[in-house]
Amino acid sequence: MRILATYNIKGGVGKTATAVNLAYLAARNGTRTLVWDLDPQGAASFYFRVKARVKGGGRKLAKGDLNLDGRIKATDFERLDLLPADFSYRHLDLDLGKTKNPGKRIARILKPLMKDYELLLIDCAPSISLVSESVFRAADVLLVPTVPTPLSLRTLLQLLKTLKKSGRKGLGVFPFFCMVDRRRSLHRGTADLAEQIPVPFLGTEIPYSSLVEQMGVRRAPLHTFARRSKPALAYEALWYEIGDWMEDGSGYFVRT
Repeated sequence: MRILATYNIKGGVGKTATAVNLAYLAARNGTRTLVWDLDPQGAASFYFRVKARVKGGGRKLAKGDLNLDGRIKATDFERLDLLPADFSYRHLDLDLGKTKNPGKRIARILKPLMKDYELLLIDCAPSISLVSESVFRAADVLLVPTVPTPLSLRTLLQLLKTLKKSGRKGLGVFPFFCMVDRRRSLHRGTADLAEQIPVPFLGTEIPYSSLVEQMGVRRAPLHTFARRSKPALAYEALWYEIGDWMEDGSGYFVRT
């Protein structure tokens, strides 16, 4: 099972839309896919029409006392399941802190699922914490949606510094520009902005579009209601680009 996490220190940059749309595309293309909504806000759970609640909550999850198979929910889409969010995840950092080797806890939690799925997408909360550090150790790749603004680039640099200090080797880091509005001069200069970052950006950009916001109204992935739209085609291109990078082992990988 390959584990991808949509992550950024900043909120509101398109993490959940990316996780939901890529998961849908993976499942549509025949991959047995699981989304773990690890954000206590539960946006991915909402998109998939699943109640954001896990019996036992974050405390039992951190302790390893939960049978995850019994908490996984089917979605409306074949080969696509969801491990829902729970509002108690807001305390998951504290719960992990009470366990032995908290940095390895999420990898241990996920181990029993590896035989059932080919791909896991983790939708992460925007923070640097024990939870995110545990995700870094469990994931194969971090997908980092980045709005083309100076503040977003600053947080990307902070993330890269944090990863280098973490001691995690071989973690793929794939930043890409998201919510790009070509009407803005700053956004039109994405290539110049990317040069300020010491890691390569993916070539695909996700345009800003009200259709992505409509996902919250329709509670469905973009391809189910606007599959020929510009953002839908961009997410599809992003998925194939990520697949190519993962297959040939290229891209930026954290080394210490």
